[in-house]
Amino acid sequence: MADPELQLVARRIRSFPDFPVPGVLFRDISPLLKDPAAFRACISLLARHLRQTHGGDIDYIVGLDSRGFLFGPSLAQELGLGCVLIRKRGKLPGPTVSASYTLEYGKAELEIQRDAVEPGQKVVVVDDLLATGGTMRAACELLGRLQAKVLECVSLVELTQLRGRETLAPAPFFSLLQFE
Repeated sequence: MADPELQLVARRIRSFPDFPVPGVLFRDISPLLKDPAAFRACISLLARHLRQTHGGDIDYIVGLDSRGFLFGPSLAQELGLGCVLIRKRGKLPGPTVSASYTLEYGKAELEIQRDAVEPGQKVVVVDDLLATGGTMRAACELLGRLQAKVLECVSLVELTQLRGRETLAPAPFFSLLQFE
């Protein structure tokens, strides 16, 4: 990890063993959010990746409820784009499309406003962390129902041992930091 910006970002992720339950090592982004230079570096690195990979071919950044909302709008602004929100069920007004997905402890539902994107528009989905991939997969499904093209999914942190990126195929996935 030679990039000084990436090193700064990595130093601002802390770990809490046995949270929220025994056996889980929780990766906490709170120190990153408290440090303006580290947050700016995170957004800059993600934007650089997206510019190099997609050029100016992205129409919208899509932020996932709830921590994707912390990164999505800032990333969209950095790229000169708008940000579309995918929320938990019951949080969006107007006509919506929904998708359910499985969590370790049950089921959940995500929604997007039916007019959030037009058919053929190209989007990038962003969240803070990729674990099992269920939430991001459901977001991709919703966007597919609206006939948007998911160019890529991105996150700050990836928990590689949970193999969430495999559930996102065929959508490409990129993360700044990978942890077991």
